[in-house]
Amino acid sequence: MIATELRAGDELDGYRIEARLHAGGMAVIYGVSRADLPGPAVMKVPRLGHGEPGATIVSFEVEQMMLGIAGGGPVPTLYAQGDMAVAPYLVMEHVEGVVLSAEAEQLPWSIERLTVVGVAVAEAVHALHQRDIIHLDLKPSNIIMRPDGSAVLIDLGLAHHAQMPDLLAEEIRRPLGSAPYISPEQVLGVRSEPRSDIFALGVMLYEFATGKLPFGSPTGITGMRKRLRMQPMPPRAYRTDLPPYLQEIILRCLEVDPSRRYTTASQLAFDLQHPEKVVLSERSRTTRRSGAWRRFRHWIFGLGFDPVGVLTPRMAVSQAPIVQVFVDTSHTSERRQDALRNEAARMARALPEARLAFVAVAREQPAMGQSDDARSGPREHLRMLVELRHWAESVNVEPARTTCHVLESNDSVEAVLDYARVNQVDTLLICAPNTYLSGSRILPSVAEKIILHAPCTVVVARAPQVTRAAETA
Repeated sequence: MIATELRAGDELDGYRIEARLHAGGMAVIYGVSRADLPGPAVMKVPRLGHGEPGATIVSFEVEQMMLGIAGGGPVPTLYAQGDMAVAPYLVMEHVEGVVLSAEAEQLPWSIERLTVVGVAVAEAVHALHQRDIIHLDLKPSNIIMRPDGSAVLIDLGLAHHAQMPDLLAEEIRRPLGSAPYISPEQVLGVRSEPRSDIFALGVMLYEFATGKLPFGSPTGITGMRKRLRMQPMPPRAYRTDLPPYLQEIILRCLEVDPSRRYTTASQLAFDLQHPEKVVLSERSRTTRRSGAWRRFRHWIFGLGFDPVGVLTPRMAVSQAPIVQVFVDTSHTSERRQDALRNEAARMARALPEARLAFVAVAREQPAMGQSDDARSGPREHLRMLVELRHWAESVNVEPARTTCHVLESNDSVEAVLDYARVNQVDTLLICAPNTYLSGSRILPSVAEKIILHAPCTVVVARAPQVTRAAETA
């Protein structure tokens, strides 16, 4: 029996077919069960009948490799795979949740819904890029939102791994991807650019915000090539209540030149979570397409556009990290502050694409009416924010790369760690003194706890070694 014609009750290699869940153009998905499976599972079987395109089996091989490398996380967990020569199939986790394309009739979304989904998808893409995998076919039908709010990326048949042979590029000489979401460089056959996924994210954000596709649904290469030389209508032309910061984010994702987009998906997620920190340019305010002269310049640029993927996904992540600098205002020692300031400046110079988030923690104020000092809360927050901004300016990093945040909490360690977790921080920079000559502990408790529990790399800027008397002076 042909595997794509299985029915409920049939068995394949001990897997019982429970139901036919989906029949796509290149594969059929079944719900399956077997005693040794860790949970609900599906089986994906490629279409291999007469007249099916050769790309089907190549795409199937690619997905098999990518799922094995990714090891779950932002993609379904792979449980088993069939013999390619006998019965090719993939058995993987059955992801519970809602496919984003199922909500297409509800577009446009609220700003809140768009932001929540945009952040979740960007974080999943970032996690995939950390594994050196570019998805290259991001679209609403390939994204499932779990009940916990996280996003899972499915259908990796067009993906590319930076350290592995690109089977699709070797065997197929045409653009690969979904026409409404494909990036300009993909149209030209480039499959090694991680920022292609940023472009697709921008298309989806545009769609979620306006209910329209920025480049329509072209059916041929000629139609897809138009995005090399023309800008989409600004989304605020269709939706006047769209905040300027959101248009800035979306249009930055849709830049023709990959170097003008976000370098990493985590930086995109960061801006979505901190709209007040987004640096607005002219594109945030416009509600019309660019003028004739600018369109002509884009057309000329498109004619000569020759993108070359120079960054692997992991390189992009390492060269453009989000660096959280914890400025502990309880440290009055200028030695410590100078050590932290110098290390932040050094990291900024070494990583010119990095984003620096300067974070301080203010004691949480009691609710109104609970204390005579309650009204001092906003004033104290503002005072600390101004002080933090002055501190950040002393690092001499261009303002577009920096943000300042005053967190309110009675537990500074947990506040710092929570910020790192929520914002997908790659590196956390803190300051601690060197060992006291008197032989006391090497690190103070705050720094020690941060190092032990941080969800990311921690860099410790050490102050010059001094005696306890000099340090406490």
